[in-house]
Amino acid sequence: MKSKNIIKSIFFVGIATLGVSCTNLEEEVLDGFETSNTGGGAVNTGAFLQSAYEGLRSFQGQGDMFTMDEMSGDGLVGPTRGGDWDDNAKWRQFHVHTWGADNEEIRNAYNNLLTNVYNCDLVINNTATDDQKTQARFLRAFYYYHVIDLFGQTPYREAGSAVTDNPKFRTRKEATAFVISELEAIISKLPARVANDASFASKDAANFLLAKLYLNKAVFNADNAAGPYTFDPADMNKVIAYVDAITSSSLETNYWSNFAPTNNTSNEILFSSKNVLGNGGGIQSRWRMGMHYNQTPDGWNGFATVAEYYNKFSAADARRQYSTPSIIANFGNPIGFQVGQMYKPGGVVALKDRKGNPLIFTPQVSMIVTGNAIETAGIRTQKYEPDNANLGAPENDYVLMRYSDALLMKAEAALRGGTGGAAVAKTILDQVSVRAGLAAGSAPATLDGVYDERGRELWYEGWRRNDMIRFGKFLGPRELKPTTSDPKYVLYPIPADALFNPNVKQNPGY
Repeated sequence: MKSKNIIKSIFFVGIATLGVSCTNLEEEVLDGFETSNTGGGAVNTGAFLQSAYEGLRSFQGQGDMFTMDEMSGDGLVGPTRGGDWDDNAKWRQFHVHTWGADNEEIRNAYNNLLTNVYNCDLVINNTATDDQKTQARFLRAFYYYHVIDLFGQTPYREAGSAVTDNPKFRTRKEATAFVISELEAIISKLPARVANDASFASKDAANFLLAKLYLNKAVFNADNAAGPYTFDPADMNKVIAYVDAITSSSLETNYWSNFAPTNNTSNEILFSSKNVLGNGGGIQSRWRMGMHYNQTPDGWNGFATVAEYYNKFSAADARRQYSTPSIIANFGNPIGFQVGQMYKPGGVVALKDRKGNPLIFTPQVSMIVTGNAIETAGIRTQKYEPDNANLGAPENDYVLMRYSDALLMKAEAALRGGTGGAAVAKTILDQVSVRAGLAAGSAPATLDGVYDERGRELWYEGWRRNDMIRFGKFLGPRELKPTTSDPKYVLYPIPADALFNPNVKQNPGY
């Protein structure tokens, strides 16, 4: 079991010492507030750095960035089930691309990301150690990356600006250049990745984020957010160089060790959001959001996977489902994708739904489910192995960056004009496929092959929307979304509360 002592006390101090109220942070952050003046008194930069790290837990919940990144793609759906899970249609809007600027998950994501940018700025722009400032600059770059990806333009205020001044905005292209320059300026100052704890800023994490930025640079710099995109071979070689610079990480033998309660020991995780007993985020949503009320652990009977996505996996693919004697003894069913008859712990006694019918999850699901199918429609998922000893406060760390993702980025970059071409891509794709129990050559060394392999390798890890946009597949029809979307949906709208600032313009089409 992980100990709280793992958390480095060098900069982690009690959050109760914060000198600025949470209410003020929320009010200011919609405008991307940055300042070196917090209203008088010394700023506890260690506490704000801790807050910036703890802010990574906002990626763990079922809403916010997770829903925006995954439910808008081709795998995850949030159907209304009778009288449950409608919430003014906010979940259904994501899969079918009908959201507006009033969707609360979009507003929450915007606030969460920029609250953490604000916390980083309070470290960077005040008296802090060089190490604290370097970590804060990395974290700010990480949060800004997601603002760029989801919303395009990014708010900022120059250090020392008056509180009453309206913050300025960087265009998507300007923000991308800024984040790249920040990471390239600090990467030599970052430490190597720490074994058994990837929850701190490191060279490997910075190299990963730089590779991700250069891979998406054509998207982020495009005149039209919906494309077409022109991938510069020089940028693709930057991707390859930054992936090659990841030297402290490697693939795990077992794919599922990356998602176990003890996954802090995985050498494949480059960056994570730490959870320790009694002090963690909402990672339990990764098994509760879709599981039935009568399962162990019990769930919320909500989200599901469409059959079209599930069918991308062959039966031999180890990433589709995973089982051990302890998993069956504790939970009754393999983790991963769950379809068919569900069982009680021990795996022998069949479970029933709340009406006494056999609990059989079906591949068929619709956006509005009625009748007996309310409890059974849709394939359910558990990407993380439930922490049997701590189901309510699990110790699984939340994966933000994985080495297999870095390798697949390198394969894609090679195919988009980078050095090595198809030969490099084939070597990587074979490595990832064989780890999944498949034969070499299962994923062809083509861009379509990389796209499909990313869908299988990184399912529900927060990259699907980003991948689909880059490959030109995001707006097209798919299961439960029969029509091509308006190009405006490639970006999310700026929440209405942030539009009081005359320096920001709503994203096109909203």
